[in-house]
Amino acid sequence: MDVMPQQDPESRRPPEPSPEGPRPPHDATHDATHDATPGATPGADPYLMPAEGATAVPPPPPTLRTTLRRAAFGAVAAGVLLAGALVAVPDGKDDRPKEPGPVERAEAAATAGSPASLSDLTALIGDRQKWVESHPADAPSWATLGSAYVEWGRRSADAAYFGRAEEALKRSLEAQPGERGNGEAWVGMAALANARHDFLAAKRWGETVRKQDPKAWSVYPVLIDAYTGLGDVKAATEATEKFGELRKGVPALARTADLYRGQGWREDALATAREAADRATAPAEKAEALHRLGELAWERGEPEEAVAQFEAALRTDAGHHASLAGKARALVALDRTDEAVAAYQTAITKLPRPAYALELGELYASLELDGDARSQYEKLAGLLEQAKAAGVDESVVQARYESDHGDPAVAVELLRGQWKKQHRSAAVADALGWALHRAGKSEEGLKYAQQAVDTGVRNASYAYHLGVIERELAQYGPARRHLEEALRTNPAFSPLDAPKAREALETLGEPPPGGPGDMQPPPPPPPAPSQEPKREARPEAKQEPGREPKPEPKRESPKPEAPAPAPSQTAPAPSKAAPSSPAAAEADASKSP
Repeated sequence: MDVMPQQDPESRRPPEPSPEGPRPPHDATHDATHDATPGATPGADPYLMPAEGATAVPPPPPTLRTTLRRAAFGAVAAGVLLAGALVAVPDGKDDRPKEPGPVERAEAAATAGSPASLSDLTALIGDRQKWVESHPADAPSWATLGSAYVEWGRRSADAAYFGRAEEALKRSLEAQPGERGNGEAWVGMAALANARHDFLAAKRWGETVRKQDPKAWSVYPVLIDAYTGLGDVKAATEATEKFGELRKGVPALARTADLYRGQGWREDALATAREAADRATAPAEKAEALHRLGELAWERGEPEEAVAQFEAALRTDAGHHASLAGKARALVALDRTDEAVAAYQTAITKLPRPAYALELGELYASLELDGDARSQYEKLAGLLEQAKAAGVDESVVQARYESDHGDPAVAVELLRGQWKKQHRSAAVADALGWALHRAGKSEEGLKYAQQAVDTGVRNASYAYHLGVIERELAQYGPARRHLEEALRTNPAFSPLDAPKAREALETLGEPPPGGPGDMQPPPPPPPAPSQEPKREARPEAKQEPGREPKPEPKRESPKPEAPAPAPSQTAPAPSKAAPSSPAAAEADASKSP
């Protein structure tokens, strides 16, 4: 075993040649003698400089006793040095802390509530698969394996893993029921339901865990997703706040930023998302935070910033394929369509989500590549069939396709089913309102489209759909306002719909004069001066009835002796004329001959 310390670079340089010729062969005894005798002369060694004041006479040779004593001392010293080296570097390893492996990194990410990289997630799945083969009754390992399957299926868009996840989670619950402390398996079932877009089932699983253990922080992310899918903004807000109390750090900041984004609080969402990105350290966590910044930039209509953030996410974690699709979307807005097509194709190959396939098909259609668009829509149909076979509900994406490129009646049927299942998020409300409009039911679709916009989310597509429906119903003022809002929010929100929004706005033209452009309140009406003198002149007319003899008889009934008629048959203010009519009748009677 080599325990000699490594030499520094300077010591590895070749020795300089000596002017006195080559050095004699190395003699260990000679060196030990010089080392042990401080006053020794360097005369025999040309490389050693003479000490100041030293004699040139060589010392006498050491005795046998001295030589043996020195040899024994050297052996002991060598043993001590060797033992010390073995203790300091056991088995050739240093004393630095061991770097965590992929399994440990994936477990640490799950413990922190952060995403793990796909490579680390793969290692964790392989590790747990081998373990449960020899330990089939280990409920926590089955729960970990099931949750890892869910995450892998969601991150890779491979719905086949959801079936494996369900089997593993059920094995965990068989080994240890949730009522006996296996809450992590219940959390895994909630996450699986969210991944399949069954938000009502996810809510039930999650609320069961929360009821059993309100301080189990791991249940709140799945509850937030479930409430968001159901459109329950209040419950999602409360769950986000509770998660922030129980779990500080980047995961809580990320969830808070998503909450602000869903409510349309752009500045708050951006500030919180930036803080999450600044504080993230793990590559997968950092990439997710940068992706969120890219999505926010895209929604604000800043495609250059969006491309920069998505590229930063990909540099941080090359496996974050969602950022590749986001980059493609932003490249379309920059008219870099060739790059966008290539990015979309790569993204769909690595992450075959139906929504990405629909976006690429619409990009082809906007470029008048009808054949490519049809081929892409056929791929979309295949992806939808695969999702359905795996138990994943992609009704919203399918309805979006049917509304604009297929049968709107089919879209209405799909989305009514979502609404009956209490899936009433802003996305479902917008899609249902648009499907009803495309099916010729704009009046019914108006309330759903309005509900989507009223959530506060800054989505240009929602505002565009509402504006088109309002124009169809001849509500030109609101239609103009919402179309302008769509183009102001994101001028390139869709390669197909953004040009249609500009065309519809040009068709509406400018608002008429005195409309919304004139926001000053109208001046108050001038007082009528003729009314007050009349009210003050009536008492004078009673004191001197001779001045105005004619008006009084005109106000009186021709038959003063008759009872007063009902209020509905009299002239205005009958109660004021009734008391004066008897006196006027007597005055007329006295004047008569």
